[in-house]
Amino acid sequence: VELLESGGGSVETGGSLRLSCAASGVIYSRVLYCVAWFRQAPGKEREGVAMIDVDDTTSYASSVKGRFTMLQDNTKPILYLQMNSLKPEDTGMYYCAAALCQYAGTRSLTPASYAHWGQGTQVTVAS
Repeated sequence: VELLESGGGSVETGGSLRLSCAASGVIYSRVLYCVAWFRQAPGKEREGVAMIDVDDTTSYASSVKGRFTMLQDNTKPILYLQMNSLKPEDTGMYYCAAALCQYAGTRSLTPASYAHWGQGTQVTVAS
């Protein structure tokens, strides 16, 4: 599975961005893969932001709950991260990641749980 992120950019505090994660590869299927978004700020560890499970349930880090939403395109293998009410602490490189999930509830928002990663897209929120 190959993942390609896009949609990053620079916004002011309170602004919005929508990140996209396009998946490709003959074996990719939403019913088989969990997909998650992670972010990493300079000098900090990579942290989980949001994930969607194979049963379409979503979960979010407490720091973004109520502001970020994972969406999926029902006709294409593209997943989105809608980010509203952005804060300076949301600044970082955002990565899309995927993992084979035989059953729902088998993955969490930890980087080690995901085998496939994109190159990342930069998000900068100015104060």
